[in-house]
Amino acid sequence: MTDVPTDAPTDTLAGELLSLALEAARRAGALLRDGRPDDLAVAATKSSPIDVVTEMDIAAEKLITGYLAEHRPDDGFLGEEGASSAGSSGIRWVIDPLDGTVNYLYGLPTWAVSIAAERDGETLVGVVEIPMRRETFRAVRGGGAFVNDRPVTCRPAPPLERALVSTGFNYVTSVRSHQAEIAARLIPQLRDIRRGGSAAVDLSDVAAGRLDGYFERGLHPWDLAAGDLIAREAGALTGGRPGTRPGWDLTVAAAPGVFEPLTALLEEYGAWHD
Repeated sequence: MTDVPTDAPTDTLAGELLSLALEAARRAGALLRDGRPDDLAVAATKSSPIDVVTEMDIAAEKLITGYLAEHRPDDGFLGEEGASSAGSSGIRWVIDPLDGTVNYLYGLPTWAVSIAAERDGETLVGVVEIPMRRETFRAVRGGGAFVNDRPVTCRPAPPLERALVSTGFNYVTSVRSHQAEIAARLIPQLRDIRRGGSAAVDLSDVAAGRLDGYFERGLHPWDLAAGDLIAREAGALTGGRPGTRPGWDLTVAAAPGVFEPLTALLEEYGAWHD
């Protein structure tokens, strides 16, 4: 098992959860990186015929849940590919075994393994493993954010017109069309917009100061749980519509000073609905 980093918080439970999440993410990342077949198949579709699940998503989730259940059999699970159990310990693992499936299917490098541990609805631990970048982002609530054991902080806020912001698009055509309209209205007011294809990677890049902000509609808990904690522990602000937590309607993460005007514009433009 991966050792708890020496700079990790000393809370026994948090340390145990972090160690398990790091090792599970490392194993799943290695499986996905090294085991990707040349004839990778589409196993199913999710929200639409172009929103795919590959055989490797399913294998990675089985690896993660099996490893975690072996060490903490009383914990609950919520996973993108179907893992769901309440558990009895008060801890729930929220797992996206392959965030950025379409990128992975096409051989693009922007994909990640995302694992978070929650207690009473609050995320305690988050790990985002990005194998093709050889990066492991991690955070424990109250303990800061790190990439490969190096502390990370979000960028100082530029004026909004010089902010680099990332977003994502839904695979349901009607939703995606409205998201494109929102992006078109925003582009003239920003430095530029990026579309990476993985919410977990985008949130981690906000934490590392590689993006000034990120927003997206239609994220599930497994898409954002780990990355949201990592971004917040790096000093970013996160939320949804004004005064709400990030979620399906809207997720926004940005440096303080960018978060507020960006959220205001997204609310004005109706980014949270079709």
